[in-house]
Amino acid sequence: MDRAVTNQTIGTTWAGTHTFGARQLHVPHSLEQARQVIADATRIRALGSRHSFNDLADSPGDLISLREVPLPLEVDAASGTALVHGSLTYGAVAEQLDAAGFAMPALASLPHISIAGAVATATHGSGDRTPNLAAAVTGVELIDADGELRWFERGETDFPGVVVALGALGVVTRLRLAVEPTFQVRQDVLNGVRWETVTERFDEITSAAHSVSIFTRWAEDAIDQVWLKSREDSAPTELFGGRIATEDQHPILGIDAINATHQGGLLGPWYDRLPHFRMGFTPSNGTEIQSEYLLDRRHAVDAIQALREIREQLVGLLQVCEIRTMAADDLWLSAAYERDTVAFHFTWFREPEAVHAVLPALERALAPFDARPHWGKWFAMDRSGLEQVFPRIGDFRDLAGRLDPAGTFRNDYLDRLVL
Repeated sequence: MDRAVTNQTIGTTWAGTHTFGARQLHVPHSLEQARQVIADATRIRALGSRHSFNDLADSPGDLISLREVPLPLEVDAASGTALVHGSLTYGAVAEQLDAAGFAMPALASLPHISIAGAVATATHGSGDRTPNLAAAVTGVELIDADGELRWFERGETDFPGVVVALGALGVVTRLRLAVEPTFQVRQDVLNGVRWETVTERFDEITSAAHSVSIFTRWAEDAIDQVWLKSREDSAPTELFGGRIATEDQHPILGIDAINATHQGGLLGPWYDRLPHFRMGFTPSNGTEIQSEYLLDRRHAVDAIQALREIREQLVGLLQVCEIRTMAADDLWLSAAYERDTVAFHFTWFREPEAVHAVLPALERALAPFDARPHWGKWFAMDRSGLEQVFPRIGDFRDLAGRLDPAGTFRNDYLDRLVL
């Protein structure tokens, strides 16, 4: 059987923050080949779009990519769902979905990330009433350690543990997502909004559009930008003391906005406005390290004040910080598990030693709010700390023991922090 195996160096994560140590990468061209590769493996994990910033996706044995396995999009208009190829990116699936007349209610900042990888780590977009990307999943198909296809359905006991699973339960082939009729979005950017306005009117700001992002470098008086993504053609009715930008901007001021999705109130398809970056261009900045902490949105203003108190430790190392909100979900390892959430996302300069040094201070500042780190980004929290903020991690450990008793999908990251 031709398994299209490469023994060449696998390389690094997207931003170069981790070099893969796996022995080889398998790229099968059929589902049958993929099942056989996994059944034959002692240790194996799935490789997606390489957008994790740590060793989460690595393997002490082999890696497998399903990107060449043909799994066509299937839309069920009657149920409002779509069965999608997990290894494809959101950008690759979105245009097909839109052509069929449907849309996803949320997308991450980058459309370049794989669907299965984003779901496995509970990656999110933004919106007070919109949960993270994993919450749209109503069914999961994966290949288990024996090479067997397994299907998990919303409503089953194990389902909330299977969706956000960090790759620990098997290699995801397809996901069934809840979708809705296609829609258009306009995007407007506000400059000059002051900190006191953000803290006094936080809930008003985050509810001012379908998706809202606050960008800051923690300057003393004003934030950098507020990005408002409004469904259809509803222009902002409140500027919060700021002014609407007249030209497209990058989330990091001073960088050319050519990679950014169009702003200025220009109406466009959901898949080309909900992300911050355009699919056809190199995503974001690239030379960076990312961290993210998510906490109960009731603590948003107190957390902002706590971070402002340590701003001097952040400023020289930080490219930008993004503040976003999302609705609660019921997925065990989701950072929004059972609480409406505010997320603080930090894009650092790629200075590893300095970032490692500042993370403990950052986590101490957010500790009173039970902040949960994003699984795929840099954090300092150890296993005991994670157990305190993810209340169902023990249940997930039991689930992994049942579904993968031999530890075929385990790696150093999971052994160190989760399992």
